[in-house]
Amino acid sequence: MKNYKPIIIVAGEPNSVFFEIFLKIIKNYKFRSPIILIASKNLIKKNIKFFKSKININEVDYSNFKLIKMKLNTIYLIDIKYNQNKIFEKISKKSNKYIKKSFEIALEILNTKITNKFINGPISKKYFLRKNFTGITEYLAKKTNSKNVSMIIYNKLLSVSPLTTHLPVKHIAKKITKSKIINHVKTINSFWVKHFKKKPRIAITGLNPHCESIDKFNEDDKIIRPSIKFLKKHRYNVLGPFPADTLFLKNNRKKFDIVIGMYHDQVLTPAKTLFEYDAINITAGLPFIRVSPDHGPNEQMLGMNKSNSLSLLRSIQFLDF
Repeated sequence: MKNYKPIIIVAGEPNSVFFEIFLKIIKNYKFRSPIILIASKNLIKKNIKFFKSKININEVDYSNFKLIKMKLNTIYLIDIKYNQNKIFEKISKKSNKYIKKSFEIALEILNTKITNKFINGPISKKYFLRKNFTGITEYLAKKTNSKNVSMIIYNKLLSVSPLTTHLPVKHIAKKITKSKIINHVKTINSFWVKHFKKKPRIAITGLNPHCESIDKFNEDDKIIRPSIKFLKKHRYNVLGPFPADTLFLKNNRKKFDIVIGMYHDQVLTPAKTLFEYDAINITAGLPFIRVSPDHGPNEQMLGMNKSNSLSLLRSIQFLDF
């Protein structure tokens, strides 16, 4: 019998739709890998009762965690104490210590090399990350001393990756450099070769509309084209720069495995339009495989039992090997 490594799942923001969608998935999906769920026992019990779910969870003592012999298709809970009287509250900084502790334990387990598979549930950037990090990608890069990481929104038909992530538009141009583009492509290429056993076909967008600019300094000509020329010379399968408004047309996008855009919404908007919830967020360049559902806490739909669980399902399926 194959020995499946466990999947570590940090539930994330306690007042998100994570527990709802997790319970939906566990009810209908027969996973193989053991799951190590890092979450509040108090909250998951309340959610099980609220959503009338039937689920078996084995609570484990974290201090003796290395001694546990994990079984396939089993959920193990590491309880992170969190006091919340109501089942749902507004997202606030109150949960910051809980989330921080959850990540710390997850990273500690990952450092033991018991597994290299990690999922985190939705996190509020406004409260947990605040001004320290632009996203969980950058947070985990800092915590693991990883210099070159890339956000990938993955679908097997077409993936996208923003060169800059959650930056205000006015700051984007200053962050686009030749070295950043080259390192970004190298990180993605290495991830594809390691996990998919192939060199990816990479398209790179321009920054300006139609890759043109009325300014004397045109980033497409001065930064992006020379970077692509360098990468092609070193045998990376990369083409561009392409205008983003036509690159995602059907006959264009089928030529590539992944599109690298210059900023977040330039590539995430078309990807989410094409695939909706059928995509996952992967961080390439970490010492482990980090995946998360491609959506936020969805606070406005708490308790409605209407949240789409597909992205979390795809996250678990991606690591269930």
